[in-house]
Amino acid sequence: MSDLTHIDEAGAARMVDVGGKVETQREAVATGRIAMSMEAAAAIRDGLVKKGDVLATARIAGIMAAKKTSDLIPLCHPLALTKVTLDLVPDESGVTATATVALTGRTGVEMEALTAVSVALLTVYDMAKAIDRSMEIGGIRLIEKRGGKSGDWHADKPEGEG
Repeated sequence: MSDLTHIDEAGAARMVDVGGKVETQREAVATGRIAMSMEAAAAIRDGLVKKGDVLATARIAGIMAAKKTSDLIPLCHPLALTKVTLDLVPDESGVTATATVALTGRTGVEMEALTAVSVALLTVYDMAKAIDRSMEIGGIRLIEKRGGKSGDWHADKPEGEG
């Protein structure tokens, strides 16, 4: 059990002690997509959803979620984030979300970026569900991380992406 970072010698869950780690600049980028009907996508793009500005609301929700990740995911460290951006790009069949999260600290921000994307896409669903209840959220993944002891990492691009 000692090889598992979130399990102590007795097998109990624990938060990893990062106190001895050096503070470094860290950044993570995550992405995901919500697919929907052309009607729902057009309503979002044209600002015609009755609940309001879907993209602005989803952007704020995602940023807030990144800041609250440690309240949502067990054993995540509360972090003083220095940057959270959330890009939401609508097209004819959905919305793609990309979050970038950064800090100078002792632990990475991958979970914060993934949480930002997830909550932003859930917010899009909530606001547009009256138009299309069959929307599908998927493809949520980390696409890159920079900094820290393990260094930089970039995901392979899925088939069909340039």
